[in-house]
Amino acid sequence: MRTITTTEQLASFCEKAKAGPYVTVDTEFLRERTYYSKLCLVQLALPGEDGEAVLVDPLAKGFSLEPLYDLFRHKGTVKVFHASRQDLEIFFVEGNVFPEPLFDTQIAAMVCGFGDQVGYETLVRKIAKQSLDKTSRFTDWSRRPLSDAQKTYAIADVTHLRVIYEFLDKELRRTERQKWVEEEEAVLLDPETYTNRPEEAWMRVKTRTNSGRFLSIVRELARFREDYAQTRNVPRSRVFKDDALLELASTKPSTVEELGRSRLLLREGRKADIAEGILAAVKAGMAVSPEDYPKPDTSREQLQVNTALADLLRVLLKAKSEQAGVAPKLIASSGDLDALAAGEQTVPALKGWRGEVFGSDAMRLCRGEIALSAKGGAVRVVPV
Repeated sequence: MRTITTTEQLASFCEKAKAGPYVTVDTEFLRERTYYSKLCLVQLALPGEDGEAVLVDPLAKGFSLEPLYDLFRHKGTVKVFHASRQDLEIFFVEGNVFPEPLFDTQIAAMVCGFGDQVGYETLVRKIAKQSLDKTSRFTDWSRRPLSDAQKTYAIADVTHLRVIYEFLDKELRRTERQKWVEEEEAVLLDPETYTNRPEEAWMRVKTRTNSGRFLSIVRELARFREDYAQTRNVPRSRVFKDDALLELASTKPSTVEELGRSRLLLREGRKADIAEGILAAVKAGMAVSPEDYPKPDTSREQLQVNTALADLLRVLLKAKSEQAGVAPKLIASSGDLDALAAGEQTVPALKGWRGEVFGSDAMRLCRGEIALSAKGGAVRVVPV
């Protein structure tokens, strides 16, 4: 196992990778103490059972990842990841770059019938016929030197990935489902997927009331917390947690003394700069006029769902997913089915490959153009 610790070594390896059809990639990072993930290690492997596999140490002094970013921009080499969302977020935040073309083996495995959110360990066992030693999974990847156990664990995340990629790529070509995977990966390659705007942070806070005044304060508190966390690169929970945010929106403290009576605000949230920000946010929320109150999306809650039709759609989904060999949850969620049964026609299940597999027949069922019949253990679509 070779560990790359200089930019020149990385550039040399990446030039080799550019000459090949693909390179497998994984990362190890920490996020417990920061807002943005701290990249601690990158693993890379070239094709072939004996293809070179290396560990890249981004924490080495004077090190630059620009050669890796250049490889990511090279269209002639496929970049293979498993469950790539967090990895891509790191590279987007740190280097403003996405690896293209991308191949995500978790998405490909779901399309190939391996179930919903299938894990890497499962694919290693089922496709590569190997087992993984997971004892180093939760170690501190920022500490140096890395142990031999850590290195062995880390390199396995890209060496077995070669066999998995080649198997899934071949299967996708056989079934002509490459476009299905590309549609799913388009979300991962969209900068909006990784953009957290402070003014929209309140939408992630679960509340039990839709009171305009209360939500206005929630919005300002969440905006302050998000901006503070991003600016100082600390976790949101280090500023204050959601339960404290809701308590503050309810009690509406206007002075430091009133703030001090909070039961849920931890010591970190009582520091001067955070305390001042909280009081300013509460004041700003109180000053919002009724016409500018935040408006939560309650459209799904107000749907008039035809429950009998929703049940039929669930049967149709099960039949179609089994026929296609794809996990039902990848095609449509329970909420999507309820929306369809309420007359909604903008759900993801009606678009792209989902529309081909399920959506078109789902709409025909809603319009009364088809019925479902059962024979033995099979469900069939019958024109009406």
